[in-house]
Amino acid sequence: MPTAREALLDAAQSALAESPWQAVRMVEVASAAGVSRQTLYNEFSGKDGLARALVRREADLYLRGVDGQLAGTDTRAEPAERLAAVAEWTVARAGDRPLLRALLTGCWGEWLPAPRPSRPAGERAAVPARRAADAGPPVPAELLALVRDRSASTLDGGRTDHNLHRCELAVRLALSHLVAPGAQPVGQLVRRAVTAAPGAYGVSGPSPRAGGR
Repeated sequence: MPTAREALLDAAQSALAESPWQAVRMVEVASAAGVSRQTLYNEFSGKDGLARALVRREADLYLRGVDGQLAGTDTRAEPAERLAAVAEWTVARAGDRPLLRALLTGCWGEWLPAPRPSRPAGERAAVPARRAADAGPPVPAELLALVRDRSASTLDGGRTDHNLHRCELAVRLALSHLVAPGAQPVGQLVRRAVTAAPGAYGVSGPSPRAGGR
């Protein structure tokens, strides 16, 4: 049985599928979740807190899904096949989930609950789960770096410069396919790119840092 927090997040997700975030009412979310409006405010402090938690959960679900794709791929498979699987899953998943698409591309429309600044530094929420949401979701560059690092860790040799570059290239191809789909399937693009000789596609430079730093 889901907790009140999960039930509220599920209800908010369902409401968002039918109405823009500005039109979603907290009393209706609480009613759909089967809890009181006070419970909602106890968990999230209000609509902004619920929005942050909803977006944070979407990012966490995506990262767990990436881990699942990597774990579910035969460890004997070539790196190109493993990275292609993650890219294909990313494109398919984001195609069905507008929140994830916005997280990956940074394109937030009026329909979605765009992340707002978290509570002031040093001010801690009483609810532990709320503290994680208050930290805010990762920006696209940070999310890319997290997927890149996770992917590289599963390849032979681990997080070498070459593996990090191949993994970042695969993720960036997936993101570009989201923004401007091409005639070639993203998996095919990834397989060709990551099997190219070192130095092709600009993959011979120093390792990129998380978050573009």
